[in-house]
Amino acid sequence: MSEKIALFPGSFDPITLGHVDLIERAAHLFDKVYVGVFPNTSKQSFFSMEEKMTLVQQTLQAYQNVIVVSQEKDLTVTYAKKIGANYLIRGIRNSKDFEYEKDIYVLNQHLDRSIETVYFLANPKYEHISSSMLKEILTFGGDISSFLPTVVNQYIEKK
Repeated sequence: MSEKIALFPGSFDPITLGHVDLIERAAHLFDKVYVGVFPNTSKQSFFSMEEKMTLVQQTLQAYQNVIVVSQEKDLTVTYAKKIGANYLIRGIRNSKDFEYEKDIYVLNQHLDRSIETVYFLANPKYEHISSSMLKEILTFGGDISSFLPTVVNQYIEKK
């Protein structure tokens, strides 16, 4: 039986407790989960790629079958093939996310039908969290500590 390998792509700017919940759930279902820290060309990054990689790696170090990777040149499905992943992990918080993710699914299927997308519904206690909203709050001095892993909060306090 072949390994079930998944890729969870995202900008993780910053990684949130909602992301960690999805990754933990995926780690129980798949033999290997790659967490891909990828650029999002439609968003302005708050953290550098190096900062995001460090924070994601430190946050997820306890998960034995989770590997944090980064790349900036390939399409997600192309990179998934390179690492042997045949599943993409995506999280859905609400109907707006569903519509957006459905469109991405259709495009990914057009690019490579062998890559299947697996959706996880957000845990209700995290469904209101988005990195974009947290960056906005942080920019204006608000407290976002209850939405972030400890390592990310400690980094922000030092920064």
